[in-house]
Amino acid sequence: MTDIKVTPHEQGAFYYGDEILHYHIQRRATDDERKVVIKVHPDERITVMAPKSASKEEVKAAILKRVRWIWESLLEFRQQQEFISPRQYAGGETYFYLGKRYRLKLIQQEETVPSVKLKRGRLEVCYSGEYNAELIKKWVMHWYEHRAYILYHQRLAELLPKTDWVTGLPNLKIMPMTRQWGSCSTSGRIMLNPHLVKAPKDCIDYVILHELCHIAEHNHSDRFWRLLTKVMPDWKANKAKLDEMAELYLNE
Repeated sequence: MTDIKVTPHEQGAFYYGDEILHYHIQRRATDDERKVVIKVHPDERITVMAPKSASKEEVKAAILKRVRWIWESLLEFRQQQEFISPRQYAGGETYFYLGKRYRLKLIQQEETVPSVKLKRGRLEVCYSGEYNAELIKKWVMHWYEHRAYILYHQRLAELLPKTDWVTGLPNLKIMPMTRQWGSCSTSGRIMLNPHLVKAPKDCIDYVILHELCHIAEHNHSDRFWRLLTKVMPDWKANKAKLDEMAELYLNE
């Protein structure tokens, strides 16, 4: 499962100035890696990947050593959040597709069938009748889902030869999600978020390979991460790129 939000096993908190900051602890399956890894997310969550045997006191001590960096990261994300406003589905807004930005252009024409297409660096919506933001949203989202369906199947077919543990073509479903980029059921069915099509191709490949690895390893064990590293050595960079833009890609 490629989560946007992580479900914690343990929780902790600390003060910085007058503010109390909460963090979630995830445990590695083994103690092969002793380093405590701290991640500050765009939605201001703080997650900590810690060795299985590390005490809560040891984890907190590692956090406090980086408390200034954590606080500065939170401030940076808060400043970015100020520029993210709800979509109005009006001309001139910026929309993403495969990591590139496109300006929305609305074209009102009499007796025309509603259509959405990329043209000359713009996302053009042609329609007849009066402007209706809800209808514009519906057409744009349908376009994203259609493009996602085509692209995800293409990328899945391209990536499958890397995954010799997968037999046959996995069932792929497109499903809007608010907290996940993708998921994999125990039966091997893969679900992908249509909003992921807004990200660069390398990020899409990362999520697909992540879910394909779950067919062999149904958790985030060290074996899982080794398998993912084998098929995509630079997955960390692609994940970081996706995490950085998550709030913008998910802004409807």
